[in-house]
Amino acid sequence: MSIRNPNKIGYLPKKVRIAWIAMRAGLLIWGIYGLFHGSVVEFLQAIFAIAFTHLWDMFQLWGGRSFITKVHYKYQTLLNAFIFFGTVIGSTINNRTSFEHCDLISHFLAGLLTAYFAYDFAYLIQGKKGRLSPALAAMFSLGFSCAICIGWEFYEFTMDRLYGLHLQRSLPTSDSGLVDTMVDLILGVAGAVIAMLYIAFKRNGIIGKDKKKIKAEKQRENEMYAEKERVWQEYLSKKNEKSSLMSKDRYFYEMPTDLTDDGRGLS
Repeated sequence: MSIRNPNKIGYLPKKVRIAWIAMRAGLLIWGIYGLFHGSVVEFLQAIFAIAFTHLWDMFQLWGGRSFITKVHYKYQTLLNAFIFFGTVIGSTINNRTSFEHCDLISHFLAGLLTAYFAYDFAYLIQGKKGRLSPALAAMFSLGFSCAICIGWEFYEFTMDRLYGLHLQRSLPTSDSGLVDTMVDLILGVAGAVIAMLYIAFKRNGIIGKDKKKIKAEKQRENEMYAEKERVWQEYLSKKNEKSSLMSKDRYFYEMPTDLTDDGRGLS
């Protein structure tokens, strides 16, 4: 018996769909070109990149009823643009020209994009379970971005060892590999910090053209939360009072009535 997946891919504007298809086609053409020019690594890189451009589709189809289905398609658009830039443009310039610093731009942009996404993602995870502190969302944003930066270095190390590449520029007689890794991490974290501060300030009405509107919405939200908290505390107070009265009634009801002077029941 087959189980049908009830989920469908959500609304996607036509312009966005065309842009996604164009970037995926560009990645495929780049990978095939590399394969016919003796670079199996570039072909595999293109295939993995194309798979990552379908993350939003996977979330929509297999996310069930979880928060993952609520991720906005704009984040996939940003991810697709970054993947296309880093894979097609960055790798081509690094491998086929004398300019070898495209990866620096890529690491900085990776920190920016992942932190920007992770801040809103934290609120999606929290959902309706309660209020999420902006400071906690910012910490999650920074931690998420740093984890992605570290994972990227794992990827570079693995590719160097499996295919004899020099993504980390490691040499037996120098510390160039260590320097390359640390510079990549520093740039990634720098991008993450900048994006974290920007998105946190913007979402909380500190900066941006809509800051007055956002502050008013935050004020109404705080007032609603305070009212809910007051009603909840009042409910708990009445419930505890009622429970206390019921306990007293039960005590008097269960207490024996035929007691002697020494407090023992009659035999």
